[in-house]
Amino acid sequence: MKIAYYPGCSLESSAREYDLSFRAVCEAVGVELQEVPDWSCCGASSAHQLDPFLSVALPARELLRAEEMGLDLVAPCAACFLRLKEARRRLLGEEALREEVEEALRRRFEGRIQVYHPLQLLGRPELKEALLGKVVRPLEGLRVVCYYGCYLVRPPQVTELDDPEDPHVMEDLVGLTGAEVLDWSWKVDCCGGAHALLRPEVVERLSGGLCLRAREVGAEGIVTACPLCHSNLEAHQGGHPIPVYYFTELLGLAMGLEGAEGWLRRHLVSPDPKLLVGGKA
Repeated sequence: MKIAYYPGCSLESSAREYDLSFRAVCEAVGVELQEVPDWSCCGASSAHQLDPFLSVALPARELLRAEEMGLDLVAPCAACFLRLKEARRRLLGEEALREEVEEALRRRFEGRIQVYHPLQLLGRPELKEALLGKVVRPLEGLRVVCYYGCYLVRPPQVTELDDPEDPHVMEDLVGLTGAEVLDWSWKVDCCGGAHALLRPEVVERLSGGLCLRAREVGAEGIVTACPLCHSNLEAHQGGHPIPVYYFTELLGLAMGLEGAEGWLRRHLVSPDPKLLVGGKA
């Protein structure tokens, strides 16, 4: 199976462990990621606040490149995923906007490809079966909660990920690792998003509250699929320290993939010692 891969800015920098773990897991189950050539920023959480046209044109450039590759597109960053999905929706539904974008980019948008998040890709039945068959080191004894945040589930008519109030695709995948996935009521609450620089007190309250709630239900870790959520939850724990993992990292650990422990050592908060050989964080 081949799919175009749009890593986005975060996975080339602060979320490098997400990129490495996603690539490794995909390779292990036979998914060939073909990186979009000469990709650029999608505009993330800023373009749509500053320039409505740019907010569509930037991700449209990547959609057009994926069309040239003849492959559907996967984007691990939740913000990138949302911007790509929204751009596709608007290009298909707004003729005048599509013509303006096509003129600017000098290419015609066909709308032939789909955009997926790794949760949707790896959540396919055949890939879940392949993942389960690769587990050699079950993460038994580890208790975690899954956290989706905002961008993966809202607006639901755009993201089309899962139930916007009670999604379960991440729980299903993390459950394959042998870890105990706990239920909690804050999986789609906001972590503060991009306010970390301008309104850090807001992020401290929201992310710190999430860390506290995770501890209250007995979790030893929070699992996420969004670089911004991961950063906020690690850096703004509000006195309630708890490790934060990408779901792909736990999959890689359970599959015994080479370099998996190195991903965890990039984190701000030390991982649970039971995940590391020798039990030392």
